[in-house]
Amino acid sequence: MILAGLAMTATFLSWTSRETTSASADSDIRSLPPEPDYSDPCQWYARERGASADIFYIISTETGDHLRKGDTCHYADTYDDEMRFAMLREMHAVDSFYSGGFNYYSPYYRQASMQSWTSIELALQRLPPAIADVKRSWQYYIEHLNHGRPFVIAGFSQGAHIMIDIIKEMPDSVFSRMVAAYTIGYRVTTSDMNSTPRLQPAQGATDTGVTICFNSVKSADCEIPIVSAGNQLCINPVNWRTDTVSTPFVYYGSRQNDTLSVRCDPDSHLLIVDGYEEKYIMPIIGRKGNYHNMELKFYYPYIRQNIADRIAAFFLRQKAQKLCLDEILHIIETYRKAKTRNNS
Repeated sequence: MILAGLAMTATFLSWTSRETTSASADSDIRSLPPEPDYSDPCQWYARERGASADIFYIISTETGDHLRKGDTCHYADTYDDEMRFAMLREMHAVDSFYSGGFNYYSPYYRQASMQSWTSIELALQRLPPAIADVKRSWQYYIEHLNHGRPFVIAGFSQGAHIMIDIIKEMPDSVFSRMVAAYTIGYRVTTSDMNSTPRLQPAQGATDTGVTICFNSVKSADCEIPIVSAGNQLCINPVNWRTDTVSTPFVYYGSRQNDTLSVRCDPDSHLLIVDGYEEKYIMPIIGRKGNYHNMELKFYYPYIRQNIADRIAAFFLRQKAQKLCLDEILHIIETYRKAKTRNNS
């Protein structure tokens, strides 16, 4: 199935190396691909379906190092057909399995290569062009594509890292339309939450203006620190609870439609998956029992339904607020008219 192509999505190579040099930084600048022009439709995977709400999705790490102008380039070239195809697979898969008929927008961006994740220091050094691109795409989306509609924003792995920065900078007028943020396969730290009131943890299946976060493992000792160390949020994407209640779910990616179970671990804030027979371990990161590469595949029918449920809840609350406001205005107008009659 299409989601099988996402197995390579987050091959964050070994996180043990800590080497960064000024020479490599200079090389990064020289070999940097051109900025994407987001007024060009070719720099988007977009599906405008005439829906009343949008999904804005930021893809994860789908490209690796390559040669450009004689130097090793650590960034995706959004004008290169081969790299665009690698990114397109994830964009299309997420649209196919998550959007449920809503409008869908996903920007191509100069993502940092898989090799850039050999350490958090190196990743942070190389992320600024990727972050800058997605922020520009987000601004273009808000100004030219969104047209004031409610939206879901979501990101996986590198995309989730960038998404958190976008949420932190959202003005009130935009945040008021955010149905929910799906932080898939990445962390939301105490520092993140202390820096903004916008990162409110989801507590159930239909609360809105909240952040959903989960990282799947066999057990807590299978964590990949560069992805989830310090994470403070976890919600079960099957039963939408934050406690330790374990819930069976069907992994539809299996030919047998295997039934597994999943629960939140309150100590590590990781999602514990029981019953999965692991047949593939991500290259180089190679931590048996870490299911980072399965995040999009395990739960997609449940997340698809949840996106629809949260959008419906958003519109219901909007309607209730309008009715309440109309009632208040009616009472004020009735009082004003009565006072005018009494005075006359």
